Amino acid sequence: MKYYENIKLKNNMVCIIRNATITDAKGVLENTKIIREETDFLLSYPDEINFSIEEKEEFLENKENSSCEIQICSVVNDRIVGLAGISAVGLKEKVKHRAEFGISIEKAYHGKGIGTALTKACIQCAKTAGYKQLELEVVAENTNAIALYRKFGFTETGRNPRGFCSRYTGWQELISMLLELD
Repeated sequence: MKYYENIKLKNNMVCIIRNATITDAKGVLENTKIIREETDFLLSYPDEINFSIEEKEEFLENKENSSCEIQICSVVNDRIVGLAGISAVGLKEKVKHRAEFGISIEKAYHGKGIGTALTKACIQCAKTAGYKQLELEVVAENTNAIALYRKFGFTETGRNPRGFCSRYTGWQELISMLLELD
């Protein structure tokens, strides 16, 4: 799946929102590590990122060539500062209408419009791929992310009070959210 858009950020910087390609593997891995070091709201820690460049290249190539999945990056000054994507929940008939959505942005770029642009792009791509709903899980304490998702119409569908067990804070409650696309 392909996506490309130039946007002007709130600070008047230009940001490119586009699908990540095989040539972005190193930048994607670097961005992933930076973001994991900045927050405790994501699934993994920096020391758990064990993809090789070659494995990340293969992952990105598969996403780029997929008609129903995508990995999108946000690029400012030729550097990847955020990532978002949609992935199929499954291929079986009963679940092929569902996609999972994920997003992460470096803290230095929070509040500039990148989250809105990435979310909008993923929703558009999910609709293009024919999904009927987009799903995500978010740490309950991540109020900025929850506000972003609600702005686009995501609604809460459930909670898991012991969804994550953080090395730093113990149990983290996860909120499941859903956006109906049709």
